Amino acid sequence: MTAWPLAELLPHAGDMILIDSIESFDDEQIYTTLTVKPDGLFNLPDGSLPAWVGIELMAQSVAAFAGCHARQQGKPVELGFLLGTRKFECNVDAFPAGSELTIHGIRSLEDDNGMGVFECHINAPGIEATARLNVFRPPAAADYLVQKKESNDD
Repeated sequence: MTAWPLAELLPHAGDMILIDSIESFDDEQIYTTLTVKPDGLFNLPDGSLPAWVGIELMAQSVAAFAGCHARQQGKPVELGFLLGTRKFECNVDAFPAGSELTIHGIRSLEDDNGMGVFECHINAPGIEATARLNVFRPPAAADYLVQKKESNDD
């Protein structure tokens, strides 16, 4: 477990923080957990969580990985972007309410420009999901969100 609250590690707020806790992390990987609650933001009428939300669970785990490393280095937590997912596979259509999911993210590569690839897994009894996430954490993320006014000096 980490000493930092999730809200200080993720650029999300309130109900958009889907993972429950960080179990452990090191230089190359992170383990997070989620117990599927029947009344979550994305739940189906039967209380289960659609398997496609697994991509967001993986992405939040990767964001938590980056947040933990930023905090360790005394730096602010920066915004990152999920660019895409490859080979998402899951053996169930939905994660049943009450399921205790473990999300594991392993950094495959990350360059100095902020591009990264993570191999991710979600496991619980009878549940297996995998995906490769392509992520981007630019050095000045706030600049990507500012719309610049074009000059009409012609």
